This record gives sequence, structure tokens and C-alpha cells, in this order.
Amino acid sequence: TAVFLWLSAVNARPDVVVSGVVVNAAGPVAGAVVRVRATNNVVTTTSDGAFALSGLTAAITTPVTAWYPDYYITQTDIIPPASGITLTLSPYPTGDNPAYSWIYPHRADSPPEVDYGCDTCHADLIVAQWQSNAHAQAAASPRVLSLYNGTDVTGTTTITPGYKLDFPGTAGNCATCHAPGAAANAPFTTDLNGLTLPDANGVFCDFCHKTGGIYLNPVTGRPYPNMPGVLSHDLRRPPDGQQMFFGPFDDVPDPDTYLPLIKQSQFCAACHSFSFWGTPIYQSFDEWLDSPYAAAGVQCQNCHMTPDLSVDHFVPPEKGGYIRDPLTIPSHNQPGAADAAILQRAVTMTLSTRQTVDWLAVTVTITNTGAGHHVPTGNPARQMILTAAAAAGGGQALPQQSGGVVPEWGGAEAGQPGTVYAKLLRDAQSGQSPVVSYWKQVFIVSDNRIPARETAVSTYTFTLPPGGGSITVTAQLRFRRAFQSLMDAKGWQTPDILMTEIQTTLSAQPVWRRFLPLVTK
Repeated sequence: TAVFLWLSAVNARPDVVVSGVVVNAAGPVAGAVVRVRATNNVVTTTSDGAFALSGLTAAITTPVTAWYPDYYITQTDIIPPASGITLTLSPYPTGDNPAYSWIYPHRADSPPEVDYGCDTCHADLIVAQWQSNAHAQAAASPRVLSLYNGTDVTGTTTITPGYKLDFPGTAGNCATCHAPGAAANAPFTTDLNGLTLPDANGVFCDFCHKTGGIYLNPVTGRPYPNMPGVLSHDLRRPPDGQQMFFGPFDDVPDPDTYLPLIKQSQFCAACHSFSFWGTPIYQSFDEWLDSPYAAAGVQCQNCHMTPDLSVDHFVPPEKGGYIRDPLTIPSHNQPGAADAAILQRAVTMTLSTRQTVDWLAVTVTITNTGAGHHVPTGNPARQMILTAAAAAGGGQALPQQSGGVVPEWGGAEAGQPGTVYAKLLRDAQSGQSPVVSYWKQVFIVSDNRIPARETAVSTYTFTLPPGGGSITVTAQLRFRRAFQSLMDAKGWQTPDILMTEIQTTLSAQPVWRRFLPLVTK
């Protein structure tokens, strides 16, 4: 494959042409995409189904593919120049087969009678990337299960809160997002405990690549209420004896087909937009939809599936794969709230100071410059904690005069000058706040998270020392996965992530010098 592409680049001639027609059972197909596989040499068929690909290499076998919606991709190997070629499209199954057996991500986990898994072809890249991301852990994460069951992280001690403690004897709808493969056939009775493979793999390869569409309200562009996760997925599990996969390429032949939606934010909507009891909880998709990023066509995948420029294939050439432009290959690392790099790229922070006769004002400006949704987003237990401090030359903290302080639930930072950015919930029955038990009736007490491209400004004043001298001002912004008391109680070992920090030093005049201009006036 690599040799073919190199020879094509060196020896291609504009007058070497392959031409023909794309047809289906009814006749010629207009608007079909015809491509020299794994290249940017692509055309669209005319009204009579005709195509002509130029700039080819004579006498070199060239794979040519054709795709059209609702059809498998077809491929024919052609030796240019050639004419009168016919590319025939076959429709893929449009229904859903609940009896379909999911393909396991790992061949080693598959039943004895199944001698393949997703890693049969994708072991060196896609599966390895997916294995490390949160989707692969969605049904097995000890944190998720501790909230689901109402236990500590080991599952051995009862620790509130927990869905099962509040609604014993029920499974809930958690599996519709956390174990959608199992919930596809039993959305409200699938328990996260005791799942077997591949359902225990959470959001696994075959589930996503069997999704042919997402049900969205055409008026709002959002998922319908009470249709979480798999309930909003248009699954296309094929009949027995057939296979099909939806993917991001229009040139990977049968049993694959191209799904433009898989590269759009709407593909993520079903599990990243949901309300409980009428209160919006997970709203990352909605936040994106209302943001400048959506207006500009910047998709979730642009940040969360950014191509790795060192990767030039998704199936190794020795297994029939093709060398491709790295920019066309989406990464399945899918970084999120556990990834320091993506968090640190999300915001920009600046700090300014102003002195008066007896105090120092510190203004911190935080702008959401890198996230297409609010920061923080997702689970309402998440927080961004800003702390500001001013210290004299000997390290003695200057007393705070005014400005916000981190609330008592702010863990080690409680009481320090600062601000916490979070969506805070109140339990409707007990009145307790903040809570994370959003599976019960809760209300939003406040929400000061920072939307995409917007800015939050806060100011803190400190008393200057009479003798003046060197003053060090520090501002830190850290991301915390959940309220510290909750993590301590349940045994979550999830350290804060420092998103950004600024430290600056300034000089303060002694008090008599500060007053001197006032006296001489």
C-alpha cells in the first residue's frame, strides 16, 4: 500500500483516467461519492451516475470505492487507464436485530466459538486507545459503582449517597448510558452489577459502530426528554449471517458504510444531555449547541478525538490496512475530565493588582478559551476552585479585607480567598446542599460555571503591611472531580488537577510613604 501511494504521487498523470458509472438495483445513482481509496482523489457522480477520476498512475492497480447513503461501500480494483467501469451498490439492513450478539473488543474475551474481536484488526491502535478512556470504564468504574450502590469504593461498606439506597429493588436507567449494549434490550431493568462481557466493557466499539442515527427533536435539536442514552440511538444490529459497521470513512468496503453523523457532536448528544425529574443535569451537548463553537461548526470530536499526527493507519498494512493522511484518522483516546492537558488548555487566566494607601486589590480574570461547553461540565459534583493569596516577604499571609472565600464544603481550600465555579444542587426533600444524588428530585441552587468563550472576573483585597516591602501574589485554579467530603467518605483517590497558576511579585511602600502624597497635598 505504501509503495502504491508513493508511486502514485511520483508517476500520476492528469490524462490517466478511470471512468464509469455507479448503479444500484434501480439503475444509475446520482450523488454517489467515488474515491481512490485512502486519498483525496474524489468525485461525485453526475445525474446519470457517471464518474471520472483523473490524475492516476498507468498500469498500477488502483482501488476505487463508491458510497451512497443507506448502502454499503463498494470497492473495485482497476488498472488505469480504464473506462466503462460499473460500481454496484448494495443496500445495508435498515432494521434492528435484538438477537444480535455484540462483537467483543478483545478476541481473548470472546466465546470459544468466536475467533475474532475488534482487536483482530485494530489491536495496535484503536482498541488500545479506547481501553484507556472513560467510555471503556463506564460500567466498571469503582466511582460509578460506589454512587450506584451507595458504598465505598471497595463496595464493602455502605456509604451514602447511592441510587440503590434510595430506590432499592430497582435498576434505574443508569445503564442506558453506562452499559448501553445491555440496556439496548432492557433499558430500565439492566443492573450495573454483575454485567458480563462485552457489556461490562461499558461503551464499547461495536455499540457505537452499530449506531445509524440519533433521535433528536427537530425543533430544538436536542434529545427528547426521558430518552437517555441508548433510547435515543437508532441501532442497526444486522440479521444473523450479516454484518455492518458505521464509520468515519467513505472508502472502507462492505461490511462498512460511511456515517457523516459519527463526526458530528449530535452523535454524542444522547449520553451528554439529560435531565432528571425535569432538572437539567448532564448538559455538555446543550452547552455546546448554544455556544459559538456550534455556530462555527466546531464539533466535540475536534477536541475529544483529535488526530495523533504520528499515526498513519487505523488497520496495520500487514492486515490489509492503508496508509492515510494522519489528519483524517480520529483518535480514540477521547480525553476528558481526568486528563490534565485538556483541562489546562480549557481556560486562560490573568492577574492584575492595584495598590491604595492601605490595601492591595488582586483581580483574577478567567476566560473559557478552549472548551466548547461550560467549565466545568458534566457531573454537577465537579468544581473549579480558584484561590488567591498575597504574602509579605517573610511568607506571612496578608489579611483579606474583601472578596469571596471558598465555602466550607471546599475541602482543604475552605475559607481561603477565592471562588468555586460549579453547578450546585439542593435535595428537594431534605433541603441539603450541595448534593450529588441527582437521581432524586433536586433543584439547581446556583450555577456560576463559565460558558464557552465567556469570562469570569473576581477581585480580592488584602491589607498591606505597615512596613511595605516585597509582596508575592499567587492565584491557582484547580479542578476537583467531586466534593472533597464525598471523595473522602467513599475512598476515591482522585487528586485535584492544577489547571493554571500565576505568581507575581510587587513592591509596597512603607505606610508613611503611602500617606506622604496625601499630606503634601
